[in-house]
Amino acid sequence: MKTESVVKKRYADGANAQEPALCCPVEYDPQYLKVIPDEVIERDYGCGDPSQYLKPGETVLDLGSGTGKICFIASQVVGSKGKVIGVDMTDDMLDVARRNAPLVAEKIGYANVEFRKGRIQDLALDLEAMDSELKARPIDNANHFVEAEELADELRVKKPLIPDDSIDVVVSNCVLNLVSMSNRLQLFEEIFRVLKLGGRAVISDIVSDETVSEEMMKDPDLWSGCISGAFREDEFLQAFEDAGFYGIQILKLDTEPWQTVQGIEFKSMTIEAFKGKQGACLDRNQAVIYKGPFKKVLDDDDHPMERGKRYAVCDKTYQLYRKAPYAEFFEFITPREEVPSEQAEAFDDSEMRIRHPRSTKGENYAANTDASECCGSDCC
Repeated sequence: MKTESVVKKRYADGANAQEPALCCPVEYDPQYLKVIPDEVIERDYGCGDPSQYLKPGETVLDLGSGTGKICFIASQVVGSKGKVIGVDMTDDMLDVARRNAPLVAEKIGYANVEFRKGRIQDLALDLEAMDSELKARPIDNANHFVEAEELADELRVKKPLIPDDSIDVVVSNCVLNLVSMSNRLQLFEEIFRVLKLGGRAVISDIVSDETVSEEMMKDPDLWSGCISGAFREDEFLQAFEDAGFYGIQILKLDTEPWQTVQGIEFKSMTIEAFKGKQGACLDRNQAVIYKGPFKKVLDDDDHPMERGKRYAVCDKTYQLYRKAPYAEFFEFITPREEVPSEQAEAFDDSEMRIRHPRSTKGENYAANTDASECCGSDCC
């Protein structure tokens, strides 16, 4: 089975006529749907709504954007100061999205959406640029085939479809499971590559509660229908971890299956994963206290932390924990005398260790203070 060809054909057909089998029922905010033409809504397929987790001003990349529904919703959420890029490999889907983009822009008062042709597992290669080059240099022998491969590599470097570190949020709606098994490692590496440091992925996809059989994987209808290519629940999150993401969490998992095949339940899951734990570890005498509710947890660097204890962390980890999704679970201890970054020494993060209060207060700290004023009538 040629996975990509099967998927491309089925979704090309789905762009020209509505195909309910490709759609998992999703409730979108009706205020954003008002400005989107019926043609887009009727022929766009998905299983979740990652757009509800976006913020004003962000640059968003939608993988497998189809006829553009999520892009047009996202354009309203991020506002005129934000930007939305949709990437799809199917010409029929891109045609629908592009001819409706000016209509949406006119209704909302600004144009901040564009659609580009590419494969989501190869976000560096601009397929329309490649098409243009090949018209001038058609492939009609083996030497030309080798030259085309070299041309593709050159385009990836000199004119990437999506440059490195350029996107705030990557979203996708029931598309990652359509990528062949052989291309999935590259898929997650590409998502990681295009995100800015501190950026995040918000992905809705179909997952299974059991491992899908090889027999089911060979069924082209089940694959293109978002069934046999589904990630197993735990393996979906693991794929993001393996690619270098941190702070990975399930935002939503449907309680009821969208479909059940051979006793395997297929459900919609939306996850969030962050890029940003890369970089040097410097010791600036900071500490964190895990507040609970669990007695003990393990962070993304495999460091155990017990509730209520004061742990030494490097400045990078300290700053990460001050942001979502961690901030609400920690108390943050800042040293009384700040250690400038240029004077900070390398931090040994091979194991977690307790930070003595004197490290943050100062070894010679000997203050005596009066009792502070209490708030409320029950102060003792």
